[in-house]
Amino acid sequence: MKKLLKGIKGLFRKKRFSMSDPILQQEDWSVHISAAGLLASLAAFCLFLLLLAILFVAYTPVLDIFPGYRTSAERTHDELVQSVMRIDSLERRMNEMLTYNENIAMIMEGRTPVVRTPLSENDTVKLDKTLIPPSEFDSLLRAQMEGDGDYSLARTLQNRAQGDGRLIFASPVEGIITRHFSRDDNYLGVGIQSSPNAPVTSIDDGTILDVVTGVESGTVVAVQHFNGFVSIYRNLAQVLVTKGQSVKSRQVLGYNAMPEVGDKTNPLFELEIWNEGKPVDPEIYIVF
Repeated sequence: MKKLLKGIKGLFRKKRFSMSDPILQQEDWSVHISAAGLLASLAAFCLFLLLLAILFVAYTPVLDIFPGYRTSAERTHDELVQSVMRIDSLERRMNEMLTYNENIAMIMEGRTPVVRTPLSENDTVKLDKTLIPPSEFDSLLRAQMEGDGDYSLARTLQNRAQGDGRLIFASPVEGIITRHFSRDDNYLGVGIQSSPNAPVTSIDDGTILDVVTGVESGTVVAVQHFNGFVSIYRNLAQVLVTKGQSVKSRQVLGYNAMPEVGDKTNPLFELEIWNEGKPVDPEIYIVF
């Protein structure tokens, strides 16, 4: 233990370190330093060299001269290649989206869609169009839609017309007709006795012409349909649509009025249908 302590103290004991000229027999330079101080100086010098080397490598192209190390030009080239690959991938994706949109348009027009395939293994941009053969299920669906079956488009259109060719609209509400169309009595619609708060629906697709509130017969809604038809719904207690809104057939417009608004002499719900500015009998166009 004593030897160890003596050795540690010896590291911090200063000694004279000098340089002398053997020819002139005289001392040129000398310094007093301990062994521990000499080691600390060497460590600081090595650390300084390490920091200097890091800065030199970081801010100069010195590494480009070493074999096996990628130069800045090679790294830039790799980045350009990656960018070109990404652009090519985006272009292929865009072409796929365009093909999809074109196929949808062709299907809507009744034509056969196409599929695009590369002309060669190395060409990912130039694409060729190849007809897609219809599948068995596609052929069956086309036969059902174009034939005379239950799902035929022609049958669907025929179901909307009577024998004389007049269109048939959907019934707006469930109930019993208590008052019929009469020009003599100046009653230009039909009165339907229905349940209070029963949903009232549009007889066909159209656009809301107007919504009038605060009248004696409750809220009134007018809907513009195709071919110059306008339907008017009276005695509504609550309306779910606004002026200018598009509606679909059987879409709920509002709810039937409460009993205090109408009775059997003044039905709870009234429907009028006008065509080209003239009132027509709703019972001709609707099967209630």
